[in-house]
Amino acid sequence: MLRAVAEQGYTEPTPIQAQAIPQVLAGRDLLAAAQTGTGKTAGFVLPILQKLSTLPDATSAGRRPLRVLVLTPTRELAAQVEESVRTYGAHLSVKSVAVFGGVGIVPQIQTLKRGVEILVATPGRLLDHVQQHTVDLSKVEIVVLDEADRMLDMGFIRDIRRILGLLPTKRQSLLFSATFSAEIRGLAESFLVNPAVVEVARRNAPSDLVTQVVHPVDAMRKRELLAHLIRSGDWKQVLVFTKTKHGANRLAQQLERDGITADAIHGNKSQSHRTRTLADFKRGDLRVMVATDIAARGLDIEELPHVVNYDLPHVPEDYVHRIGRTGRAGSEGEAVSLVCSAETGLLSAIERVLKRPIEQRAVPGFERGAPSQHHESDTRAPARAPTGRQSRRQSGRGDGPVPRQAADRGRRSTSARAGGAGKGGVPASRTDRSNQDAAPTPAALNGGNQNPQRKPHDTKRPAGGSSRPAKRGAVPALLGGGRYQGR
Repeated sequence: MLRAVAEQGYTEPTPIQAQAIPQVLAGRDLLAAAQTGTGKTAGFVLPILQKLSTLPDATSAGRRPLRVLVLTPTRELAAQVEESVRTYGAHLSVKSVAVFGGVGIVPQIQTLKRGVEILVATPGRLLDHVQQHTVDLSKVEIVVLDEADRMLDMGFIRDIRRILGLLPTKRQSLLFSATFSAEIRGLAESFLVNPAVVEVARRNAPSDLVTQVVHPVDAMRKRELLAHLIRSGDWKQVLVFTKTKHGANRLAQQLERDGITADAIHGNKSQSHRTRTLADFKRGDLRVMVATDIAARGLDIEELPHVVNYDLPHVPEDYVHRIGRTGRAGSEGEAVSLVCSAETGLLSAIERVLKRPIEQRAVPGFERGAPSQHHESDTRAPARAPTGRQSRRQSGRGDGPVPRQAADRGRRSTSARAGGAGKGGVPASRTDRSNQDAAPTPAALNGGNQNPQRKPHDTKRPAGGSSRPAKRGAVPALLGGGRYQGR
């Protein structure tokens, strides 16, 4: 293992590693908090590999028993952690696998049948394997919750408790995260036994290597300002966060139309698309990657220079995770937030968590209330697709005014949709295309035809027939020799 660490060129331990590794080697439960990008993963992977390589080998009895379970909130983080296991354990006989959704389950089942000692999983896919009896958790000795604050968020708590109930009572439990709220710490301590607490930085504190700035701007000019910043600053690699999946898709498309290579990743994208997009972004083939908060908990991009909050997160702690994608492993980075007047409350909440204000700097020509320097359609038209009456008026009639008779025919086409879009009308699927994250309406599913068997509440539509969208050491002292710094 020490040879593998040396091969990575690591020389110094980070504070979280220097404090956590001895506790894990001693067999204690652990509650550890550190800034994002300071080596939490190596902080538990290295001592776990050390313990597995020194404890009696159970493989003589046949198939390797599962001894370590690592739970992560996202697919990307699961893949990243398992890659670290393989990297640091390259010269050991320890077998590992990552299981998560979005890909076929059969290859995962085949690997599990051959036997692994370390399993990295997302909760949902792990429970799928439990239900199919393709994984045995009865011999697990160590369980790790990575990004524990999100893992123990109310959206995951039931799955987490169910999984913990399937594990042996006598086990070592480790919780690692960048942030811990008081509530999350309470939940964690409910199933940790006399845990050692390691906190190498103030809670919810971002890295000092990250320069933070807020650019006040009107909401309708955010995309224009973002394109200006990318071009004027010659930004080559930018990770942009939006609050919705639809917003991520739309922004990526708009930037592409502006001549800036961009793509989006989020929960609705296939795993193959997410993997391919991330690989392109890391290679530099993609200038901008737009993501929802799911990416904030699993992306490890070396020397990422720029993170942009296109939309501020509703949970202030998520801001720390977002900007933690830059300023990693000793590299400097910049976090830019584009804030409109409606987001001042969210900004205040973030500053309260950070316990300091963020510098605000208006960009000349983009101050709030300043007129756009481009044609109105350049900034407003791509923002949303026409819906309802607007779509019918724009369908095949040019840009001129619409005669009253034509508008009347467009309104009457609503009642004629059982036979297709009315004369001059647009199928509902066209108006709903920009709202892919919303639940599709019956009309959209039926190519514009009304479903005669739909439920009564589906018949409530606004006038005009539009559908509303639903909404990285010295290892000698820690592991027995060699030097490293892990990420």
